[in-house]
Amino acid sequence: MENQVTNNNDEIEIDLGEIFHLILSRLGLIILSGIILGVISIIGTMLFITPQYESTTKIMVLNKQDNNTLTSADMQTSTQLTKDYAELIQSRTVLEGVIAQLNLDMTYKEMLNKVSVETSSDSRIVSVTDEDPYTASEIANAVRDMAAEHIQSVMDIEAVNVVDTANIPNEKASPSLAKNGVIGGLLGVIIAMAAVIIIYLTNDTIKVEEDVERYLGLSVLGSIPFSEKESRSKKKKSRKRR
Repeated sequence: MENQVTNNNDEIEIDLGEIFHLILSRLGLIILSGIILGVISIIGTMLFITPQYESTTKIMVLNKQDNNTLTSADMQTSTQLTKDYAELIQSRTVLEGVIAQLNLDMTYKEMLNKVSVETSSDSRIVSVTDEDPYTASEIANAVRDMAAEHIQSVMDIEAVNVVDTANIPNEKASPSLAKNGVIGGLLGVIIAMAAVIIIYLTNDTIKVEEDVERYLGLSVLGSIPFSEKESRSKKKKSRKRR
C-alpha cells in the first residue's frame, strides 16, 4: 500500500509497507529506548518529586424540617445544596481560619490546592494532601470542624454530623512510580519510532534500482555487480595510502 504526498510540485512516494518493515527491523532499539526512558522517569520521580499523602474525613449535612424525622423532601433539599456546601467548605473563611488555627506557613491558594471535596446526596468527603501524613490528617480534621461551624452559620442549620474522623495515611497517594514509568516508556517508544520514520523520509540516498526510478525518474538499463575481491583490493589500497 502506498500513499502519495505532494510538496512543491515534487511527487514523493511513501511506502507504508517499507516503513512498517523498517520499524520491525528497529524494534529492539525502539523497545530499548522505551525501557531507558521508563527507568529514567522512575528514577526522576524518586529523586525530584516529593511524595504526597492523602487524609480524608466525612461530614453529613441534612437540612431537616422536623427534628424527629427525615423526609424525602429533606434529602432532596440537601442534594440541591450540594454545590453550595462544597463552596462553603473551600471558602476563604474556612481555609484561612484553619491556617490561623494551626499556625501554618501557607497562603489561601496553597491551602486550596491541598483540599478537595467530593459530594454525594447527603455527605461531603473532605480530602487533604500533604507531604507529611500527620499534617494532612490534622488539616483535614480542622477543615471539617471549621466548615461545620461555617455551614451552620451561613445555612442556618442546627447541626452538621461528623461521619468519619480523618485518618493518618500509611501509604503515599502520589506520585505513582508505575504510572510514571509506563508513561515514560510509551514516550520513549513514540520518540524512537518518530526518529526512525523521520530518518527514513529524509534519507534520499540511492540504494537499490527502484530508488533510481523513484527519485530521478530514470529507467535502469543495467547494473554492474561489485565483487568481494574488488572491495578487498580497494580497502588495501586505501590502507597503503594512509
